[in-house]
Amino acid sequence: MALWVETETGPVEAIDLRAAFGEVRRLPFVLRILLENVARRDPARLAAFTDALRDWLGEGTSEAEVDFHPSRVLMHDTTCVPALVDIAAMRDAIAEAGGDPSRLTPVLPVDVSVDHSVAVDRYGRSDAREHNMQREMDRNSERYRLMKWATTALPGVRVHPPGTGIMHTLNLEQLATVMEVVERDGTRRAAPDTLIGTDSHTPMINGIGVLAWGVGGLEAESVFFGLPVTIRLPDVVGVRLTGRLGPGVLSTDLALEVTHLLRKHGISGEFIEFFGEGVPALTCGDRAVVANMAPEYGASTGFFPIDGQTVAYLRQTGRSADHCAFVERAAKALHLWFDPAAEPRYSRIIDLDLSAIEPILAGPRRPQDRLPVATAAEALEAASGKPFETGKTIPDGAIAIAAITSCTNTSDQRLLAAAGLVARKARRLGFRPPAWVKTSLAPGSPAAERFLARSGLLADLEALGFGIVGHGCTTCIGNSGPLQADMAAAITDGTVAAALLSGNRNFPGRVHPSLQFGFLASPPLVVALSLIGKFVSDPMNRDIGRGPHGETVRLGDLLPASEEIDAIVQRASEPADFRQAFAQAAANAAWQALDAPASARFPWDAASTYIRRPPFASARTASRLGAYEAHPLLVLGDDMTTDHISPAGQIGAASHAGRHLVAHGDPPDDLNVYAARRGNWEVMVRGLFDNRTAGNLLIDGRPAARTIHAPTMEEGPLWAIAERYRQENRPVVIVAGERYGTGSSRDWAAKGVALLGIRAVIARSFERIHRSNLIGMGVLPVVIDRAVPLSIGPQDRIAIDATAVEPRSELKLLIRRADGQSQALVGRAAVETEREIRILNAGGMISTILSDTRTR
Repeated sequence: MALWVETETGPVEAIDLRAAFGEVRRLPFVLRILLENVARRDPARLAAFTDALRDWLGEGTSEAEVDFHPSRVLMHDTTCVPALVDIAAMRDAIAEAGGDPSRLTPVLPVDVSVDHSVAVDRYGRSDAREHNMQREMDRNSERYRLMKWATTALPGVRVHPPGTGIMHTLNLEQLATVMEVVERDGTRRAAPDTLIGTDSHTPMINGIGVLAWGVGGLEAESVFFGLPVTIRLPDVVGVRLTGRLGPGVLSTDLALEVTHLLRKHGISGEFIEFFGEGVPALTCGDRAVVANMAPEYGASTGFFPIDGQTVAYLRQTGRSADHCAFVERAAKALHLWFDPAAEPRYSRIIDLDLSAIEPILAGPRRPQDRLPVATAAEALEAASGKPFETGKTIPDGAIAIAAITSCTNTSDQRLLAAAGLVARKARRLGFRPPAWVKTSLAPGSPAAERFLARSGLLADLEALGFGIVGHGCTTCIGNSGPLQADMAAAITDGTVAAALLSGNRNFPGRVHPSLQFGFLASPPLVVALSLIGKFVSDPMNRDIGRGPHGETVRLGDLLPASEEIDAIVQRASEPADFRQAFAQAAANAAWQALDAPASARFPWDAASTYIRRPPFASARTASRLGAYEAHPLLVLGDDMTTDHISPAGQIGAASHAGRHLVAHGDPPDDLNVYAARRGNWEVMVRGLFDNRTAGNLLIDGRPAARTIHAPTMEEGPLWAIAERYRQENRPVVIVAGERYGTGSSRDWAAKGVALLGIRAVIARSFERIHRSNLIGMGVLPVVIDRAVPLSIGPQDRIAIDATAVEPRSELKLLIRRADGQSQALVGRAAVETEREIRILNAGGMISTILSDTRTR
């Protein structure tokens, strides 16, 4: 079953997918990649897998399982650190049991991008970036030493230092090969580049035809050490694209429309694949923006197959001509080259006419809530629950933050050029955002700076306050830094304000703890709307000043035409920038000077408030399955995101976690962010649900960082009440509504819940990555019927029989009311594979890894 593909160094083999599966052209491209993976990595299972594929072609769905072996792993610093803490603790456990800790070593490449820690402490000044990067090193040097330790203790781990860019942009521009030559058992083969990443936006690389999806850190740890990613053969939804994007419509608008459309169609964990005659008109920049938003539209992937646009992108980012030619030959040999006229079999098809899309925003609370730009002010006023007042110095509806941020919308040169052109026109007319607006630009790649500088647009952006504050996630991940002082005071006094960002999420409190509202927008709209400084009705038709000849200027007049954008991109793009800028950033002197331990075991510091050995890194973890009667520790509503469960933003000195840190000697005015403390379980468990919009229905919707102890009806901090239940040997569960765990892949949302002693989370639906993370911590996710009315009181108890759990098996639940009545429920174990059953029975992923290490 071998074909031959010519490479720079001679011919290599390629799996003949048509010989392996005669109907390969009927398969979606994502299933073709899984077929190649099985045929090359696990040929003994090929016959069973092809049988499953035939069944899938007949039904459009399947219950069969497939083991996927990615070629590499991608992480960032705030998911890497807890994973490394786990690994360091597991190495200790092996050594303490008399084993060799170095046996626990990754068996495939692991790339780590240091991108989630830089904060916008300073902005609007020429020294902002240097100041912010220095503060980043000052705050996080202890975590970074752990990461540098990993580069020597764990062969195959490569860390890309601060300033080298956001992980997904780095993946697009530097790491991804699309097709590669791999060697196994002495045979060299052409194969698709594949990976998993510990960030929910890992599917951004799907935009150039690389199959990847996000997982939690626990699942990534298992892949480090040779275990496959075991999934149910996915349903694949085809999104048929027709037409072309109209004038003034950008990739951000397309991505927000896709997010709205697919959420409306109830996407939840499926693989999405784009096809149809509209695909070739989209550049890889366009495609990557849409693919990045896969978790926002509820999907595991948002895949665009390889075609001429892919090869063009590789050339534009400095890949060699030989490699580009190899990618095209190999993709065609493996039946992975896109044909816009073909229509593979899909589980179902959703249609989207690109020509019908208009410039839009999304908000003010969720990415899927798209709305016309003209109506944003009304949406914000309605969400605030009060009429906007007039006459304030800083008005209701004010834009507190205007940020061009995130990999999502700074990896495409057209979007940056569009933002720069708005800034150029505004600068020439003397317009500038009001002083209360905190402005920033944080491109995902250092190459973006060269592009903007060469075009002259960087100076225009800087003149409006949109100078580069760092190359990292910044505002998008909640590292937005302090608000402008007058704005902060106005919010305290009751002014309704919102964030405006070119990011991917706008959940309440995510961007900044004082901001419960946010709107997602394209970079040029971020700049344009910031000039008004507040959300107003129909802003694009609002007069904002006079031109050089006295003519009226509307805000919409500043938006550039597509021809203007394309001219800038063509003139200012330089393929050599990508390698050169990255190499310059990688030579980070502060990173090079950082000292790190050089030992097989990590030397824990008992006084550290950043790095603590976690209690769950043990081979003796007990299973949480069984039959039991539990108290509800929390009862939560719909859309409880991982930002609600385990926040990433600033730690307040008055919070439970803040008081713990201050008691251990940390300065109350600089406690850093939760994302930076993920190596310290004592902080993270105290920070659970530290989000004022997370309401606990057991205590009438007051903040879920507190709960009630049913036997005594005493209220207290969540972690303290959970500890009382543990000491009393009383089981506890969490009850939630729809889409529990949506958002970031952060495994601390599951680790923290496990440390509270939770045995099961009962919800109406789960987001895919968080469901997997719960299982990785040994916590059983249980789905209950959406139609069943359910209310839980603080003295109610829930009986669960989880003694014989199988994938998707039925579970019997009984709610015993405080008044003696009861309500029977039928639930379903949200468990997809036999491997997940094994993990639950072992008490979690870590004990599974340790058990496998002992037997290897």
